[in-house]
Amino acid sequence: MINWLRIGFSFFVLGLVTLVLLPVHLLAIRFGWKVSRRIPRIWHKVACWVLGIRVRVHGRIDRRRPLMLAANHASWQDILVLSSIADVVFIAKSEVKTWPVFGTLARWQQSVFVVREDKRRTGDQAREIGDRMAGGEIVVLFPEGTTSDGNRLLEVKSSLFGAAASAVPSSPTGMVHVQPVAIAYTGIHGMPMGRYSRPISAWPGDVELVPHLLDLMKAAAIEVDVTFGESIDYTDKSNRKHVSAAVEKRIRRMLSAALRGRPSA
Repeated sequence: MINWLRIGFSFFVLGLVTLVLLPVHLLAIRFGWKVSRRIPRIWHKVACWVLGIRVRVHGRIDRRRPLMLAANHASWQDILVLSSIADVVFIAKSEVKTWPVFGTLARWQQSVFVVREDKRRTGDQAREIGDRMAGGEIVVLFPEGTTSDGNRLLEVKSSLFGAAASAVPSSPTGMVHVQPVAIAYTGIHGMPMGRYSRPISAWPGDVELVPHLLDLMKAAAIEVDVTFGESIDYTDKSNRKHVSAAVEKRIRRMLSAALRGRPSA
């Protein structure tokens, strides 16, 4: 009974906050107000609070621009977590647009939707990402290309770093800063979260969304460590595979340390 009361309260608070913020956000997008970047951060902070997600940050976001954050991807919660920390936009698959709730949220956050199978649109998509980054926006890339079980880093796809390369010509410094980020779900109800409990937070993709969301809301006490590592400079001379390998190595190291209870940038 208590769990369902908590879930009802969570939906009520999120609904109320959405009703207050959404009209302002849509107007801000329509007229290009800078507050349109800040409003999603407020909403996601509230969402983390009502869902019982406690975020601990280690290190800090690189202050240089253009900046791309390359993070491991375990769950849809990664969106809430990163968005509660900074004003970011995401590179997402085009099918995310059709997802219930999260597709709408992604559109409101002005995510960059890419159609990976349509080679004809690659140039336009790359230019959009480049322009957004050159304009000072922090773009988030999940280079695994899918979600994991939260216990490990999947193979990083070097092809996805073409998004960083696309922003180099638009950069006033001739480089893009790619910062590795590790997101580790480490605790539940004040206790360490072992590998067998981590599916409560992780969403590998073959799990139905609604039951997974309800299980998370019933838990209502998740701890997550977010570690920001040292950035790698991407220039027109950079080798995409080398940059990808370096990012993968750093994310893997930071994720492993956080899961062992010793987060370190």
